[in-house]
Amino acid sequence: MKRGRFAPTPSGLMHIGNARTALLSWLQIRSAGGQFILRIEDIDKPRSKPHYAEQALSDLRWLGLDWDEGPDIGGPFAPYVQSEREDSYESALSHLLEQGKLYPCFCSRAELQAIASAPHGLSSEGPAYPGLCRHFSASEREERAAAKQPSLRFAMPDHPVHYIDEAAGPQAFAAGAGGDFVVRRADGIISYQLAVVIDDAAMGITDVLRGYDLLDSTPRQLLLYEALGLTPPRFAHVPLLLGTDGNRLAKRHGAISLASIRERMLPPELIVGALAAWSGLHDRAEPIAASELIHSFNLNDVPTEPIVVDDATLKLLGLAD
Repeated sequence: MKRGRFAPTPSGLMHIGNARTALLSWLQIRSAGGQFILRIEDIDKPRSKPHYAEQALSDLRWLGLDWDEGPDIGGPFAPYVQSEREDSYESALSHLLEQGKLYPCFCSRAELQAIASAPHGLSSEGPAYPGLCRHFSASEREERAAAKQPSLRFAMPDHPVHYIDEAAGPQAFAAGAGGDFVVRRADGIISYQLAVVIDDAAMGITDVLRGYDLLDSTPRQLLLYEALGLTPPRFAHVPLLLGTDGNRLAKRHGAISLASIRERMLPPELIVGALAAWSGLHDRAEPIAASELIHSFNLNDVPTEPIVVDDATLKLLGLAD
């Protein structure tokens, strides 16, 4: 049975781009008769706020989406809140350390900023780390550790990563693409890369649908699955919604949150209809319930290029002034 999930980060209000990803992920699983899981990704505690998590659950229900397991209803793989799953992340770190897959990194913020301005190659994950701390001797690491708390980086193996993306097609990443990456920050916070791999594996997630902006995360996560001896899910990365200026709709139109839409008393069917039309699932932006899209859903109908939404359309829908 297919098992999919939507995992919002409660660091702000859910915007229309989040809503579209949630809708597509939900339709992918519901059309296959699978189980849909909701998980709150609040591992970055300083940025995460409980009221945003509560708002996310309310917004998703308003949109017409439901879930079989989640923080509010529980399930066989509870807890469904990352901040309550830290023991499993520490266990994974210990396993990776025992294998020699991790190393401490002592680079300062200034050094990392210098790296960011150098031509090492950029991705959505930021600048590629050139491995400055990777080959320190045990004595060098001990000496530096006495002066400052290090982060932990995953040492990228010397082989390429290939996989078939369910939406974006065949993907190939060169060995070491993106550079060695942090799995635990110097302040002790576990990285998204590690937490999401552990959680998806533990919850039996078979299908992950998310935005194209996270495509560069996939090789890193696949290598973590490999290092931990876990089975990865199938991935589908869908194109983003853009404004006419080429910027992401979520960033360019910060006011288009589901909460603000609800405050304007717009019906959820109007929003679902617009999201479905933009995503190639409906021939026009007319009101429709999320459940009415299940029987006809086909991931192949979703465009493979970024979707530009013009201001006139947003105004017509009441989503812009």
